[in-house]
Amino acid sequence: MEFTPNRFKQRLLAGELQIGIWASLCSPVAADVLRDSGFDWMLIDTEHSPNEPPDVLDHLRTIEGGTAEAVVRPAWNDMVLMKRILDLGARTLLVPYVQNAEQAKAAVSAMRYAPHGVRGVTGGGRASRYGRMKDYFQRANDDVCLLVQVETGEALANLEDIAAVDGVDGVFIGPADLAASLGHIGNAQHPEVQAALRDGVERLKRLGKPAGILTPNEDEAKRYIEWGFRFVAVGIDLVLLLRAADALAKRFKA
Repeated sequence: MEFTPNRFKQRLLAGELQIGIWASLCSPVAADVLRDSGFDWMLIDTEHSPNEPPDVLDHLRTIEGGTAEAVVRPAWNDMVLMKRILDLGARTLLVPYVQNAEQAKAAVSAMRYAPHGVRGVTGGGRASRYGRMKDYFQRANDDVCLLVQVETGEALANLEDIAAVDGVDGVFIGPADLAASLGHIGNAQHPEVQAALRDGVERLKRLGKPAGILTPNEDEAKRYIEWGFRFVAVGIDLVLLLRAADALAKRFKA
């Protein structure tokens, strides 16, 4: 069986802008609706959504063949969680709450087989098409893509050290947790938070490291793209449903 390269990683390293959507409804049906909408990537969340490995598997099967490449966020920077998600066939992970270079190195190690890491080996996982992909082990280390999530003032202070870790392919700056860390919980639009976001992306641009972000606000998303963020999630499935449903009810109940 032929090995198919990671399209998201290829485009990320080429510096292309990739527009994404957040899948948090725990619904493969919703993911099926979104997969052909034209988004470049879709985030399957297990940190703030009650998705478990079987749910992730259903999402991966559903998304495959659509316009969006799958990105999975494990619940934590944990080698066991990451191993299980990788074995299911995920190739790009967004690891939350990376605070320093040592934690970034741990995430890199969890993504890779020995001697370059500690990922456990199975010959029958979905990632290798249950063993049919004969060159999987020779190519997997180079094909996986690691995005690390920087979301506190402490992490931003360590940004250069984190981004410089070999094997970190992109850095995602989380506005909501960053706002909380800076004393502005629930207000990512606060000038101090916005200044920190802009400073972060400028520093990453100087390092040549792709930066990512999420916002369901279209004006914000356009501004972030202008600032230089290269993988940008511009919507959340739950928020899209919420806004549309509330607006529809309001029009008829007014």
